[in-house]
Amino acid sequence: MTCRHFLSLLDFPSEDLQQLIEKAMDLKSGLRQGQLSSVMKGKTLAMVFEKASTRTRVSFEIGANQLGGSALFLSPGDSQMSRGESLADTARVLSSMADLIVMRTLAHERLTEVAQHSQVPVINAMSDTSHPCQLLADILTFVEHRGSIANATVAWIGDGNNVCQSWINAARQFGFNLRVAAPIGYEPDPDIVAASKDYATLSDQPEDAVLGADLVVTDTWTSIGMESERAHRESIFSNYRVTSELMHQASKDALFMHCLPAYRGKEVDAKVIDGPQSVVWDEAENRLHAQKALLEFLILNRLD
Repeated sequence: MTCRHFLSLLDFPSEDLQQLIEKAMDLKSGLRQGQLSSVMKGKTLAMVFEKASTRTRVSFEIGANQLGGSALFLSPGDSQMSRGESLADTARVLSSMADLIVMRTLAHERLTEVAQHSQVPVINAMSDTSHPCQLLADILTFVEHRGSIANATVAWIGDGNNVCQSWINAARQFGFNLRVAAPIGYEPDPDIVAASKDYATLSDQPEDAVLGADLVVTDTWTSIGMESERAHRESIFSNYRVTSELMHQASKDALFMHCLPAYRGKEVDAKVIDGPQSVVWDEAENRLHAQKALLEFLILNRLD
């Protein structure tokens, strides 16, 4: 059985992604007015998480509930995968009972294998390659505060990690300019950059990246699974902290985003993340609304 999955922003055409943002805004407004959808009534979201999560897990569980459905959470020790059951067999079983599967894993290849053997839509809740759900919330947040992100300039400061790579995909899909400043040796995947169609450019100079930018984005220097590298990374990335001085080189009304968790005094100063240009709390809340829009789309396969 063929079904539509959301493993990358590139899985959806730009038009569908734009409609997802609009639907998320509608759902957010409706929730404020006490309106709840029943699109997932009688349906279950199976959540397979092999890595820790706060915002992604909570937003998917609450989102499924607010759409009238339910969510079943499986940690690494909760299923027979911990005893060697194959991903293919797990996908076959889960998709014979659940209506959607959301998976967070270290290796993107595990996610694609689940999708290959699933009868229902599979959603990437973060892999080592990308974090597309985060970007739906980020774009939604920018649109709420500044309007369309098309032709805007976004600066990414820090590690060329999975979130950075999703920002590169987003630049291509939403039509904005992305400047990535990362230390040499910590750049994003060159194939992902090459596929961006010149919407993304790289340098190792944070000051050049943020100059006149409409949005400045960063992330933790040490991603999940890299804890043993923390001390070394903090040394390498010490010049990539987003400070008030760096933000002053961006546009005067530039926004600041961080997908969280944040480590003040490391990748960002407290004055920035807790300051007036920061929209990180809106960004975090918008995980709920963006993912509800995604769940609705995958259930209905339409957005009207």
